[in-house]
Amino acid sequence: MDRQVSALPEVGSRHVDPHSYPSGVAYLDGQYVPMSEAKVSVLDYGFLHSDATYDTVHVWNGRFFRLDLHIERFFGGLERLRMSIPYDRDAVAEILHNCVALSGHRSAYVEMLCTRGASPTFSRDPRDAVNRFMAFAIPLGSVANAEQMERGLHVAISHRVRIPPASVDPAIKNYHWLDLVRGLYDAYDNNAETALLLDFDGNVAEGPGFNVFTVKDGRLATPAAGVLPGITRRTVFDLCAELGIEAAATAVSVGALRGADEVFITSTAGGIMPVTRIDGVAIADGKVGPMTKRLKGLYWQRHEDPAWSSPVRYP
Repeated sequence: MDRQVSALPEVGSRHVDPHSYPSGVAYLDGQYVPMSEAKVSVLDYGFLHSDATYDTVHVWNGRFFRLDLHIERFFGGLERLRMSIPYDRDAVAEILHNCVALSGHRSAYVEMLCTRGASPTFSRDPRDAVNRFMAFAIPLGSVANAEQMERGLHVAISHRVRIPPASVDPAIKNYHWLDLVRGLYDAYDNNAETALLLDFDGNVAEGPGFNVFTVKDGRLATPAAGVLPGITRRTVFDLCAELGIEAAATAVSVGALRGADEVFITSTAGGIMPVTRIDGVAIADGKVGPMTKRLKGLYWQRHEDPAWSSPVRYP
């Protein structure tokens, strides 16, 4: 019996996206567009191979916080990944300002990124790809929500090992997040809210998008190796230097984490955020500690400091 051959479907002139996105404005290919119109080709090596670098900065009360440091780190990543974009640092800053101003957001999560791009012939040689710069501004989000900020995050230690620096340099912000995502699911399975991963020596490394600090006897410590040297992490060091508080980047064992007087995490997405439980066990008395509160308060105060922040030029 002959099988009936159906007609081929038509090829549409454009893709109709049924998904929803946060409100915001993106920049790509010389155009500012709504977030819903910001698209990346499925042939882009950033999508296919996680071959990309990025940086994120936040806007609070209409002011960028430490924008110069974020842009400098982004250009460092471009150089080390042998990528290039047709913009200098000032031009990137202008694009980011425009994304925020056009979005109208007074508090925003702002990202600049560059993918390896796509090769016109789908060559396997990354040198044949045309690098692609993009940026966007959406409402500011946080690793910790309002309730977690108040009572402290509940964190689980995943025994998954963070990708070692010899394989992927964590100083270059990247999208190699599968170890972090699997760590998150480990945390969820253990009734925790986020995760910390270990390094190859079994010491604490970092979490999904954040660094971690311990406080013991008035001194701060944060993992030194195998982690992104975050801008908020650096800000904690800067604040401690001003206050005369000892802070060191060093190996942090799981035992030191569990035995700390206080624990907090740091990220552009949320700033300084307290941790009060590790694997279901309270840190010290289970309350947000005085050092965490002090540094958190100073951190947000500095958002109004012209030395550390710059205003968005809204229309």
